[in-house]
Amino acid sequence: MAEEEPRGREKDLLEARRESLERLRAKAIEPFAMTFEADAHAAGLRAGFGGIVAGQVEEKRFAVAGRIVMKRDMGKLKFLVLRDATGDIQLACRGLEMVPGSSDVLEETDLGDIVGAQGRVGKTEKGELSIFVEELTMLTKALRPLPEKWHGLKDPDLQQRRRYVHLIVDDAPRRYAAARSEMLKALRRILDERGYVEIEGPMLQTVAGGAMARPFTTYHNALDMEMKLRISLELFLKRMLVGGIERVYEIGRNFRNEGIDRDHNPEFTMLEAYEAYGDYHTMMRLSEALVVEAARVVNVVMGRDPERLAVPFRGREIDLAPPFGEITILGSVAGAAGEEVTLERPDLQALAEKHEVPFDPAWGPGKIVLEMFEKLVEPGILEPTFVCDFPRGVSPLARPHREDPALTEHFDLVIGGLELVTAFSELTDPDEQRAKFEDQMRQREAGDEEAHPLDEDFLRALEHGMPPAGGMGMGLDRLLMLLTDAPSLRDVIMFPSHRPEG
Repeated sequence: MAEEEPRGREKDLLEARRESLERLRAKAIEPFAMTFEADAHAAGLRAGFGGIVAGQVEEKRFAVAGRIVMKRDMGKLKFLVLRDATGDIQLACRGLEMVPGSSDVLEETDLGDIVGAQGRVGKTEKGELSIFVEELTMLTKALRPLPEKWHGLKDPDLQQRRRYVHLIVDDAPRRYAAARSEMLKALRRILDERGYVEIEGPMLQTVAGGAMARPFTTYHNALDMEMKLRISLELFLKRMLVGGIERVYEIGRNFRNEGIDRDHNPEFTMLEAYEAYGDYHTMMRLSEALVVEAARVVNVVMGRDPERLAVPFRGREIDLAPPFGEITILGSVAGAAGEEVTLERPDLQALAEKHEVPFDPAWGPGKIVLEMFEKLVEPGILEPTFVCDFPRGVSPLARPHREDPALTEHFDLVIGGLELVTAFSELTDPDEQRAKFEDQMRQREAGDEEAHPLDEDFLRALEHGMPPAGGMGMGLDRLLMLLTDAPSLRDVIMFPSHRPEG
């Protein structure tokens, strides 16, 4: 839908910017420069010259570049605040002390314009570190104004839709971006040091498997066939194990055709890792190491003590120091229900009704128990906890439990009420895997749109032989939301999904 035409004050501001643009061009000043060679940043200047005294001006000259976020007119002396990637620095501009043409640029500089400035560094009489500008260059004329200083960009929906503006006026999304970058580097470092090989699997797939979710569907014109965006990284990473790469991982986007809320976005980032000759206990130790190291580096970005493995989250403090706790699905549901819960109970549906847990009458006992866990137990798990031993009916890719064949060697790591990691002792028996896929297909035919599809090529790969293995998938957006105490998943995803405006 087309954006509404600007009206009133907004229209006047936009027209004023256009008029300023034309005045610059009339004076032969290019409003959209090709390049600029900056040799300093705000943070570096503050670190290097923060100790000089008020009124002192150094002989050394620097060139800086950034966006103007504040202006003060003191008559012959004008102050601009320039914001670059590292922070803010003041520009002190006196027309008579600048080279010819710079006064014209200064006259046409508005909030939001990107400029370059060259001059000596020093402190004003009031002690503010500044660049005393000798040359001012217009680099990009902003044709739209920034949000008003006092009102800012407060609407969360607009913050997410117009992240480019949110990044300009608010430090929070910048910190989230920096925290994501440091977290990804830390996760890769841990995996690389342990001998894992990073690969890239296909995003377009003929069979979207590896999870219980609805995929997005598209069409490949050249191949004349329907294809799906992947919902998981799993099945192609397991093919790598078949091929002899014993430790493998991928960090990449998944796409699930599902709802949007505080903890869900249809497009999200996952880490999946698989280790030949390991099991779900191997993945517990790996998951601990990854979460702990991610917490250390994010705490640095957020200005916290990196050696104190605690993070604030939604008004509470969570201790991330290992070892993490362990519970079982059946044991935790029994604790919440106040009575024994088994998969053999004939009255599981009545028990779910008693505790106001909605269910589909077509669901099997494993699915009902899982739904009870998600409604009665998971939201209350604050400290890091491995939730272990899921029913077979809800874990079609996990190995049957070595002590109880009704269960699987499957754990979820839950922290702060959020499921952050899912891991298995991987199923390697192709006949057992086929039987599970066929059971999932029956559930699909009964109306479960999220049941796992049957993947013949993956079964063929398993028939070549996959070594015993442990595997895990970690939701990186959720982990980042937890570690930064962001209000929602959509705050740590730079460009989350939205309905069109209007």
